[in-house]
Amino acid sequence: RNAVLGDTIAKLLETQGFDVTREYYFNDAGRQMRILGESVQAHYRALVDPAHGRKTIEAAGGQQLEVPESFPEDGYQGDYILEIAEALREREGDRLLDEGDVDVFKEAAKERIFEEIGATLRRMGIEMDSFFNERSVYESNAVWDIVERLRAKDLAYDQDGAVWFKTTAFGKEQDTVLVKSSGEPTYRLPDIAYHIDKVSRGFDRIVDVFGADHIATFPDVLSGVQAMGHGTDHIEVVIYQFVTLVRGGEPVKMSTRKATYVTLDDLMDEVGEDVTRFFFLMRSPNTHLEFDLDLAKEASEKNPVFYLQYAHARIASILRKAEEVGFSMSEDAPMELLTHDAEESLIKELMRYPAVLSRTAEAFEPHRLAVYLREVAVAFTQFYGNCRIIGESPDLASARMLLARATQSILASGLGVLGISAPDRM
Repeated sequence: RNAVLGDTIAKLLETQGFDVTREYYFNDAGRQMRILGESVQAHYRALVDPAHGRKTIEAAGGQQLEVPESFPEDGYQGDYILEIAEALREREGDRLLDEGDVDVFKEAAKERIFEEIGATLRRMGIEMDSFFNERSVYESNAVWDIVERLRAKDLAYDQDGAVWFKTTAFGKEQDTVLVKSSGEPTYRLPDIAYHIDKVSRGFDRIVDVFGADHIATFPDVLSGVQAMGHGTDHIEVVIYQFVTLVRGGEPVKMSTRKATYVTLDDLMDEVGEDVTRFFFLMRSPNTHLEFDLDLAKEASEKNPVFYLQYAHARIASILRKAEEVGFSMSEDAPMELLTHDAEESLIKELMRYPAVLSRTAEAFEPHRLAVYLREVAVAFTQFYGNCRIIGESPDLASARMLLARATQSILASGLGVLGISAPDRM
């Protein structure tokens, strides 16, 4: 949902004349990456050393799973971990058997997973302009520089072995931990460093797309940016709620760590790229999304994607049939002949398109465009059901054909902004 929302918001802003940079920020530092590396390392050792011990752990659904003896607590259990380890064995043989640096395995996992993320994004029609990795703010020492600068401003202090940020100076009810007593930074610290980097690049506007789990942390990040002397009025934050897949009326249970999940590729294999994108966009980002897999596969008016694409294809069919019977449409047909209520209603809907695009882009809420396109499709259905095209006088037929073509153009344009195809045949 994050990727589709961000990409569509970028497309909307481009319709308003903005030059947009799409940037992917990926977390490749911290405890979870270390656990990922340790999980791969354990499987690699078991593959190259048959004497490596085994143990049993609890997997999804309470099932027992046999893993290598050195497999970490809370390790990642998916088959993809074993696949990464197998690829590493094929490439390195047993050379890494005594390798104590988990970073080697972490990098191998990151490289493989990131390649797959890129391929999935491209399949969704999403092309990133730049990638920013969390590790870079550690390598540049930016995170620790922020801590020292906050100390110098009397905005950071030590307590109970941790480093605290005086967010109370920015209106918060209590201060916030930046560095845990273990010495590990919380997510806020690298996020502050990343945002300072973004601000320093001179963008007129910055749009962050965050999951609902960032609601409590992003105000602290903005406070950190302000504490470093930067303005934040041009930073916009879009918070989206999470997605539940529903099949047969029941939620599909998932757990990343226990490897019970449906990947985005799995979802696209089942329902298609267009349906996947549209379903992620058809509700307000602030609304929890129930992705109904059964509805997504329906070829009926109940399926909102099918309904819109069918409307576009239907108009294309009308235009083809008119050409087949030798109808010649006049480009300067007298549009004043369109006086039927259904014609006027459709015209009014089409005239709203520029304003809808503008307001949708301003609000960062792509679902507004999705709702509007359905209203256009409904208005066209009513028009076509009440107003015969071929068989009327040439002037009236031409005017109605022009109205149909204008509807097709707006449906195609709007679907394009949403990143969805507009087929001529279905």
